[in-house]
Amino acid sequence: MAAATGTLSIDLAAVRSNWLMVRQALGKSPAAVIKADAYGLGAKVLGNTLYRQGCRDFFFATLPEAQAARSYLPHDSNLFILGGVPYGAERECINGRLVPVLSSVQAIERWGAICDEADVVSPSAVKIDTGMTRLGISLEEWVALMERPGLLQACHPAMFMSHLACADEADHPMNREQLARFTGVARAAKARFPRSRCSLANSAGIFLGSDWHFDLARPGACLYGFDPHWGQQPHMAPVVTLELPILQIRELTQSSSVGYGATACLPAGRRLAVAAGGYADGLNRTIGREGGYGYLSGQRVPVVGRISMDTTVFDITGAELPIRGPAKIQVLGASLTVAEISHRTGALGYEVLTSLAGRYEREYLNRDG
Repeated sequence: MAAATGTLSIDLAAVRSNWLMVRQALGKSPAAVIKADAYGLGAKVLGNTLYRQGCRDFFFATLPEAQAARSYLPHDSNLFILGGVPYGAERECINGRLVPVLSSVQAIERWGAICDEADVVSPSAVKIDTGMTRLGISLEEWVALMERPGLLQACHPAMFMSHLACADEADHPMNREQLARFTGVARAAKARFPRSRCSLANSAGIFLGSDWHFDLARPGACLYGFDPHWGQQPHMAPVVTLELPILQIRELTQSSSVGYGATACLPAGRRLAVAAGGYADGLNRTIGREGGYGYLSGQRVPVVGRISMDTTVFDITGAELPIRGPAKIQVLGASLTVAEISHRTGALGYEVLTSLAGRYEREYLNRDG
């Protein structure tokens, strides 16, 4: 079946290479964050690819994501739910052998009570807020919990974790502040629960140095080709290529405005290509609202006018169309990486990747590893 818009090619060899690069930096196997359908690239395929590479710990955002993964990942995979478990769904979580991340004292109390009532030892992870001010118990609550070891014991903590707020800025003082806070948490946690693991580093945090590594790192975007620190090593292997088929070629015989709002006007003699794919497919984030461009036969071609819901117009004057096969414009790939787009547009690499979960036809390359 022909793609409704473009073809999103995902290089699984590059994913494997990036995971191995992270493992080498850590000196041990990392986890993999495959929430949001592996950032829009396909959690089932990428999860199994990473499992075959040696990954055993996987992180999801929601219970349904983790439940779906339990059906396609091997039984010895550890599946963590970053958003915790909804009230009343604890039994589903236990039956699915899923590990909720508990981010409040109330959640810890509830999980402990359910495990006691069901007479099961079902592990959890406890999240401590060290400066993100998002999900997680406060440091004051953590100190109070240390005085209630029975409560923590009842929720069977297999992991204690936190999340870095500014790891993509290597010199940001918050990185050291959070490290100091979490080091204290980890020390206390290990004293009470010596078999538990501690986890702090995300993709960028891994490359801050070994002090941030602890027992388990949680890379996500860097596995999918996003450089954790712009302009610095390491450069991750590009994973994603996105090509948009050209629907129509327009030869301007007179000066003409282009697109909604008539915000662009080109003179006679310009040649335009109307390509499939618009903001409904994430192209605002992928190529930028202004100054966006792609590549046609290796030549850079700029976006003209506003990106529409289903189409984008490029000025292809001077570019060569392929002699054989359909004409396509590449808007993401080795010549235009996720990191470069993020740096140019200001969109986070995570936004660029998750924006691609639209109507594209996925094509997986190098499946066998």
